[in-house]
Amino acid sequence: MKETWIESTAPGRLDVMGGIADYSGSLVLQMPIRENTTVRLRLRNDFQCTIVSRVDGQTLEASVDYRTILNNGKPDFQHAQQFFRKNEGISWSAYVLGCAIVLQKQKLIDFKGADFIIESSVPLGKGVSSSASIEVAVMKALQQAFGLQFAGTELPTLAQTAENLVVGAACGLMDQLASYFGQRGKLLPIVCQPDLLKEPIDLPREIHFIGIDSGVRHSVGGSSYTDVRCAAFMGYSIIARHLGVEADELFHAGVSGVRANLPFSGYLSNISVNQYESEFEKLLPEKMSGAEFIQTIGHIIDSVTQVNPDVSYSIKACASHPVYENHRVHTFMEILQSWKSTQPEVIQHALRTLGDLMTLSHQSYSACGLGSERTDEIVEQFQKFPSVAGAKITGGGSGGTVCALAVGDEGINDALRVHSHFSKKYMIPLRFFK
Repeated sequence: MKETWIESTAPGRLDVMGGIADYSGSLVLQMPIRENTTVRLRLRNDFQCTIVSRVDGQTLEASVDYRTILNNGKPDFQHAQQFFRKNEGISWSAYVLGCAIVLQKQKLIDFKGADFIIESSVPLGKGVSSSASIEVAVMKALQQAFGLQFAGTELPTLAQTAENLVVGAACGLMDQLASYFGQRGKLLPIVCQPDLLKEPIDLPREIHFIGIDSGVRHSVGGSSYTDVRCAAFMGYSIIARHLGVEADELFHAGVSGVRANLPFSGYLSNISVNQYESEFEKLLPEKMSGAEFIQTIGHIIDSVTQVNPDVSYSIKACASHPVYENHRVHTFMEILQSWKSTQPEVIQHALRTLGDLMTLSHQSYSACGLGSERTDEIVEQFQKFPSVAGAKITGGGSGGTVCALAVGDEGINDALRVHSHFSKKYMIPLRFFK
């Protein structure tokens, strides 16, 4: 094997609308940010893997014999996940080597080790998809190294597989899709059923979406995000059982991934607000223990979360969110796509509506249990500036980044003032994404 270095890049992303409704089939609006990840890769023949990761000023190094990750010489996702969990000091390398394992299993590459050098300006734990940018960049490098051909959304889907089944984080697909397909300065609409891409949206010149880091670390692997996701699927199962679906049908749909024959194709977001309020909302309990759900309902169709008998789940709030969020995102997109007027009063009305939709989304995160005092504080500070139409928590919630809709140069300047205010208040360097 020639000692040739291969290089690839992928950006982080700002979640403008949609967020945690992605796994329930919602429309989401995503925007790539300027911060990105660069991966340099050189293949080896001795099964050794060295990884040097320089992410946001932090350097980590790992050295792994790839054969120790395999199960009797074969790629096995569960075995690999257990390996990384047992080896906490190098568990972070699962985001890199997980991509190789997935491609060995799914695309039959003859992977015998590699040297990886990762340079990333996408900060960790800020809700701007640092993990997806790494996975997509690694996948693109491995694609070049092995001359692979991917169709449509195959590459980002395989990147998500690495995060779901090797890393063990229950993320949706929107992050990887946004990192791979996103275009700077445009919103990427994705219908997450699971990966229908729509035409990118050019933003009106008055509108700027910016992000402010709250300084509170976020992780989609955290139990609260996982519980919220699981609760949404529990709500779907309750509705499906009410509509006559048997428990074993839900079980087989979860195992096979085939949902076409299920009500609403298995997605809460396909339920209209009117139908939800008139037929289904009353079926959903505010709270339900995992044990009671297993006994009375049976199964969920999600392949990456499991109902914990010992957890009390907020079923109604978590199942309601994707129904209403999908409606909000469609309204948001329609306003941007039909933005033609130059009349100040029409523009102001549109901006107020967009801002109100972001506020409702932010409040819904809190109702699900994914809010944060710090992000609430930032959103409230933005409300003091007329040049900022709206703001909301993003991504998986529980901290991370606040996305704001800044109007014109004045809006950007006021957003910078808010950023400076909180950087000084908490005496930490907060990131500003644009």
